[in-house]
Amino acid sequence: MANYTFNDTVQINIHNVALTGDLIVPEGAKGLVVFSHGSGSSRLSKRNRFVAEHLQQAGFATLLFDLLTPEEDQDPAKRFDIPLITQRLVDTAYWIQENLLINELNIGFFGASTGAASALGAAAALGDDIIKAVVSRGGRPDLADEVLPQVKAPTLLIVGGNDEPVIGMNQQAYDRMECEKEMEIVPGATHLFEEPGTLEKVAELATDWFKKYL
Repeated sequence: MANYTFNDTVQINIHNVALTGDLIVPEGAKGLVVFSHGSGSSRLSKRNRFVAEHLQQAGFATLLFDLLTPEEDQDPAKRFDIPLITQRLVDTAYWIQENLLINELNIGFFGASTGAASALGAAAALGDDIIKAVVSRGGRPDLADEVLPQVKAPTLLIVGGNDEPVIGMNQQAYDRMECEKEMEIVPGATHLFEEPGTLEKVAELATDWFKKYL
């Protein structure tokens, strides 16, 4: 079991909004992985928390936070407002740089579903001086099509082998990207990686990627 230097709920104050997050920093953390969940989800996503716990055991700090305020989350249009979510991720990266507890940690993004588009958009905007690696799980990186060639951080796209439409969308995005990149297809997995062992595989692949680049 990892020893923690910090494990608590935090308030991320950016542009007159306060976003709630769960920040966990293992002792001697190797880097910080910021999660961008899909529309309609939250920092309480069981799948993202599973991956986060795997990363924590490997020595990575994790930040899972609500990308929208409770009021904003009532608006379906805001849930799919990728430019807004992208900007929230950019601002959160700057917030991290000003936080004395974590500002020396390299930052990576883990994006799930539509959150992958926001993670890649933010990585493109911030550059690889700030964002060192990106992982997408069952993501829609194609929704960030215009900025994909601008992403410099090494990027891993993870897709379920039975998630056929999304495989094509990820291949399209992969072909557009010019950074160091890999695409991993998890056999037998559908979009939510609910099949036995498939989410464990996602966690292993993500952890290995962040170990290599973060």
